Amino acid sequence: MKSSLTKTVLTLSAALGAGVFFAAPAFANADLAQKKNCMACHAVDKKLVGPAFKDVATKYAKDKGAAATLASKIIKGGSGVWGPVPMPANSQVSEAEAKQLVSWILSVK
Repeated sequence: MKSSLTKTVLTLSAALGAGVFFAAPAFANADLAQKKNCMACHAVDKKLVGPAFKDVATKYAKDKGAAATLASKIIKGGSGVWGPVPMPANSQVSEAEAKQLVSWILSVK
């Protein structure tokens, strides 16, 4: 009985630990978005100056080239997609960081 209980506790601990481990990148990318000032104009679930990240994820969900397009927009800026207000270039974001941000944005539900 004790052995079975120990196995159950260990299994649950491992499962919960794995969940926390795999969830960490999502938080890390939200933190990166904050650090790189994305949240000054965007929010996860509501439009501010720019579109909500959920809306971006929905719009680009089936676009195979979305990752490259959005990473470029993050770094170089752009206009005309979400209304009259242009997105300014963000030169403080590296290409690797832009890819991380895009991966996170496209995963937002």
